[in-house]
Amino acid sequence: MRATKLTAIAAATLFAFSVAACGGDEAADDAAAPAAPATSMAAPMASSAAPSMTEPFGAACSAVPTDPSNAGSFQAMSAVPVATAASGNPLLSTLVTAVKKANLVDDLNNAQALTVFAPVNDAFGKVPKADLDALLADNAALTKVLTYHVVPEKLDPMSVGGTHKTLQGTELEVTGSGTDWKVNGNSMVVCGNVQTANATVYLVDTVLMPKS
Repeated sequence: MRATKLTAIAAATLFAFSVAACGGDEAADDAAAPAAPATSMAAPMASSAAPSMTEPFGAACSAVPTDPSNAGSFQAMSAVPVATAASGNPLLSTLVTAVKKANLVDDLNNAQALTVFAPVNDAFGKVPKADLDALLADNAALTKVLTYHVVPEKLDPMSVGGTHKTLQGTELEVTGSGTDWKVNGNSMVVCGNVQTANATVYLVDTVLMPKS
């Protein structure tokens, strides 16, 4: 009887060690297995961190009113055609005067899709006063200069780079990348990707002059 009892105890002990050993192997296997869920979440997080190019960019954008009820705000400008939108923007008052003198308001507002490189007030301030006064008094010359600032298609920040034919008939060249762009090598985009109902607007710091 004693021998049988000892045999039973030994068998039970051996079984207990076997179970423990199996459990340890499973735990080791679990620890070694790759954490698939964590890896699958990494890609979406990285892509969401990419910079967005859907909003206006540039140092001069800070001068645009932020109150949506203000006609010069980005939100208000997006709801109206480009000439009307420019009339509410405090940075573009000289351009608006020039557009009215050239009788281009309706042409710009009625166009279907445009890109406008809009000189800010300081850009016109770089033009000698006598030259600016003479330009504003000459409707044909003024129309030529203003239409040179307009491309008859909408160019977003991904497609604005390159050479583009203008409404005036000759080409302008946009160089740069990201949020850093120049037109014809010397006119810096100071507030870009501004949306109106029918145009994308890039505010520039120098008036563009057609070559011919």
